[in-house]
Amino acid sequence: MSKVLITGANGQLGSDLNHVLSRSGYEVVGMGKTELDITNQDNIKSAVFSIKPDIIIHSAAYTKVDQAELEPDFAYLINAVGTRNTAIAAEKIGAKFIYISTDYVFDGKAQTPYHEYSPVSPINVYGSSKLAGEMMVRDFHSKFFIVRTSWLFGKYGHNFVKTMLKLSKEKEHIAVVNDQIGCPTYTVDLCKCIIQLMETDKYGIYHVSNTGSCSWFEFAREVFEQTNRPITLTPCTTEEFPRQAKRPKYSVLDHMGLRINNFDAMPHWKDAVTRFLIQMNEVN
Repeated sequence: MSKVLITGANGQLGSDLNHVLSRSGYEVVGMGKTELDITNQDNIKSAVFSIKPDIIIHSAAYTKVDQAELEPDFAYLINAVGTRNTAIAAEKIGAKFIYISTDYVFDGKAQTPYHEYSPVSPINVYGSSKLAGEMMVRDFHSKFFIVRTSWLFGKYGHNFVKTMLKLSKEKEHIAVVNDQIGCPTYTVDLCKCIIQLMETDKYGIYHVSNTGSCSWFEFAREVFEQTNRPITLTPCTTEEFPRQAKRPKYSVLDHMGLRINNFDAMPHWKDAVTRFLIQMNEVN
């Protein structure tokens, strides 16, 4: 039985990783930011040397996309320096290292899905800091999986699906951006894929999202159709909904890495939405 250390264990993905891995028979040690300060090299080193995990899944991150524009030093401290500290400690004990990255490493100017070897060019501080984390992993670790994912939704924490369900109880009319295209990803499906990856030595970069793509507007429409919510949805443009940080207009992920390494294909995002809504008792 492998021992797995999860950083960021109280976050949206970390919480599901904890549950899915435990149910799959792994010995899991989950640590949130109150138990583990990844920005303190001595703290992370002491924890890793004490726990001696076989695998570290590094899901701790600064994820406030707009706020990162206002405090870039803090974003880089967590996403770059914190990742460096964790990767170095993992390397010293020979643990496999899994780093959770993002579609925001791309600029969104492509016309076709991005695969793992597409050039990266982030357009906001969050994406740049996560890319810096990728570089730290590659520089300081020898047995790593970099998992780029996107548009996460799951039972824990805040996410788009939960926000739409909440708004549908408060409003009759909702405007949603229709010119940003990406891939929704159910955290449970992501966890299952991560387990498949980490049980092998097929190290490298992987794109892991649910298959298919949509705009935020189409994502919301699917949620309301499946839950039979009588909402009037209106598409709007990014410019009509200004934010502090720029978002890539097109960040669809191609799963070339999963295909050519013979891993299972990811389920379609609409199927994932169905299973999530059932989990949340939003549909019968």
